[in-house]
Amino acid sequence: MMKALITGITGQDGSYLAEFLLSKGYTVYGMKRRSSSFNTERVDPLQDSGHWRDRLFISYGDVTEGGCLSRLISDIRPDEVYNLAAQSHVKVSFEIPEHTADVVSVGTLRLLEAIQHADLDCRVYQASSSEMFGSTPPPQSETSLFHPRSPYGCSKTFAHMLAINYRESYGMHISCGVLFNHESPRRGGTFVTRKITRAVARIKHQLQDKLFLGNLDSYRDWGYAPDYVRAMWMMLQRSIPDDYVVGTGEAHTVREFVERAFDYVGLDWEQYVSLDQRYLRPAEVESLRADWTKAREVLGWQPTVGFDELIRIMVDADLNEVETKLSGGAAAVAATSQH
Repeated sequence: MMKALITGITGQDGSYLAEFLLSKGYTVYGMKRRSSSFNTERVDPLQDSGHWRDRLFISYGDVTEGGCLSRLISDIRPDEVYNLAAQSHVKVSFEIPEHTADVVSVGTLRLLEAIQHADLDCRVYQASSSEMFGSTPPPQSETSLFHPRSPYGCSKTFAHMLAINYRESYGMHISCGVLFNHESPRRGGTFVTRKITRAVARIKHQLQDKLFLGNLDSYRDWGYAPDYVRAMWMMLQRSIPDDYVVGTGEAHTVREFVERAFDYVGLDWEQYVSLDQRYLRPAEVESLRADWTKAREVLGWQPTVGFDELIRIMVDADLNEVETKLSGGAAAVAATSQH
């Protein structure tokens, strides 16, 4: 039975990846940070499942602790390692740049060192990001220049180059997925897409009056997170490690996302959305759009959910959550987390 270790298992991608790997028959090990508040709601349904609970193990740990990583690698000796741990909020990275670099950049270094010194023959997935391209004009491919515009983008660039260096220096099987924006009902509420869909649901039910946003004119390539974790797995099934851009090839503005989300519930977005300077970044990334030709031709990967369907999935999930809370029920909230 294949064994996989996922750092960042409690996040959006980590929870979907764990679910995907469990469905493939893997034994899955995850690492979660200690917190005084509950932070495992995305994976709790997997742990509670009688079908999977004997193949899912989650331990406390952090990529800021090299000793912890070394122990996990030595004890588990996984066949595949997926490094998804990150401080992944771009705007927040301007406020806590040192922490962002420690987790994203040095955290990757600690993990790669732990694997390399354990003399472990495993395959590694490194979660790279479209934010590494920054101001490089679209479409962006594997050969496009990096010009990051945030501490997060800079940290991801360093981690990406570290992964390539360890691959070339030590012959490690490391593949990097340069993933463009990918969303779902499990997306954190501080990220712009979920902030929008959650506000739409609350405004529809008269629980909120206004939605405050930053730059509405930036273009992003948005896809569906479960499609993207499938691409991660596909990369590690290749005998030769490599780097792949993963996206949809379509770019839409934040304004379009807002307009279509409000339109879906029959509301005029301009009556509810206001600009708030606090949400503007010191340096903006104007346009990201993936050239995912290599992923299509080499991996055989393709997205299954388009822009409008993604918005419908997210709005429906948030409407369901609001309506369930209003009715005083809890069962459907748990069901919503499984979208």
